[in-house]
Amino acid sequence: MNQPDRLDLNVELQRLRTVQAHDPLPDWPTRARRLRTLEALVSQHRAEIAAAINADFGCRPCEETDLLEVFPSLSAIRHALRHGRRWMKPRRGMASLAFLPAGIEVRPQPLGVVGIIVPWNYPLFLAVGPLVDALAAGNRVMIKMSEYTPRFSQLFAELTARHFQADEVLVVNGDAAVAQAFAALPFDHLLFTGSTAVGHHVMRSAAAHLTPVTLELGGKSPAIIGPGARFEHAVERILIGKLINAGQTCIAPDYVLLPRADVTRFVAAAKAITARLYPDLANNRQYASIATDRHYHRLADLRDNAVNAGARSEKLSDLADRPEQRMLTPTLLLDTRDDMSIMQEEIFGPLLPLVPYDTLDQAIDYVKAHPHPLALYLFEQEQAHIDQVLAHTHAGGVTLNDTIYHIAQHRLPFGGVGPSGMGGYHGEAGFRTFSHMKPVFRQARLNGVRLFNPPYGKRFRQLLEILLRRG
Repeated sequence: MNQPDRLDLNVELQRLRTVQAHDPLPDWPTRARRLRTLEALVSQHRAEIAAAINADFGCRPCEETDLLEVFPSLSAIRHALRHGRRWMKPRRGMASLAFLPAGIEVRPQPLGVVGIIVPWNYPLFLAVGPLVDALAAGNRVMIKMSEYTPRFSQLFAELTARHFQADEVLVVNGDAAVAQAFAALPFDHLLFTGSTAVGHHVMRSAAAHLTPVTLELGGKSPAIIGPGARFEHAVERILIGKLINAGQTCIAPDYVLLPRADVTRFVAAAKAITARLYPDLANNRQYASIATDRHYHRLADLRDNAVNAGARSEKLSDLADRPEQRMLTPTLLLDTRDDMSIMQEEIFGPLLPLVPYDTLDQAIDYVKAHPHPLALYLFEQEQAHIDQVLAHTHAGGVTLNDTIYHIAQHRLPFGGVGPSGMGGYHGEAGFRTFSHMKPVFRQARLNGVRLFNPPYGKRFRQLLEILLRRG
């Protein structure tokens, strides 16, 4: 099913709805079987997956695929297998005081059929991560893979068809027109990971059916080096977050706010650390290429236009750009201005502007003056400074004294805020995203509700006054 038209997609959605209606509340053994099926798919075909992604990118080191996609996928599955049975259980309690001895409960119920739209930058993990949560919650799932990773997308469709029953998970491939049709389907929930610009179109399409959406977008995620930071450590961890997958990560540090006196120090440290992390970069197969020609040229233009407008570039390696292989030299940019495109667009590549500040308050004000980012990174040892930044900034998620790792915590929801997205998933938060947490009020056999029936007399008014005073 490589090029389905809209009618085909609607038919497939209805087919999954029909089978879900026959089993609307799958038991835990059924859900666990599906999760173990997914675990087998990932673990048994690990080498094929890495090879396909490497072929799509031109160069994507298998070590990065294992670390950044296979490991978090398997970890998410195993976390759900350990805790999913507990997540399914109704949560019971007592009703409000005025309604005792009644009881209440919240009963998780699968939404039905969930749609997932997968981006190209981490095509395995960003398919498997939400799929884990949707399956743990008892849903059937349709997945639209990215057309920019054609080899992996086709492989994932074949593996899914081989491992899963046809009425459990359906993978769809196709071009942008198929993606548009997919986003317009009346799913019970739709999760999209991608750019803010495309997120607008997805949400507009979903609105036609009032389809609830989770949007995992992006934005310009800042890294702040505080006055009390361990400086060399901060530079290293920022570069790790920036250079893995050649910066093609939605939560990669997009720019660095640092004390003005430390700019030259940062440049020197960054060059030394890059040489240590990626020795002989020109021949190093552990540094990823840019995934597409279009994206490569967009990045080169962002850098060159900034330099032509007055920014200074500091290459972190002797590697010369190799457009034919889509290898882009990691580069720091100094003396940028906010009117430059590189300071307005999410970079999504190995370019890193340095923005100096004189006081921490200035750094905080700079972050506040821009749209809320998907991630924020703070390097600081002084708790008062940490509290100050956390209290006065908004971001989808925060990592302190490191980068990236908040996304790997199953007990933390992952998502954006405002322009960087809405909603969240991962672990129990994802289970709840793909469930209707149905509220149930259970009236006791012996109760006093008749005391509030009409006609409203003196006794009613006396009881009502008590409620109004104590309610």
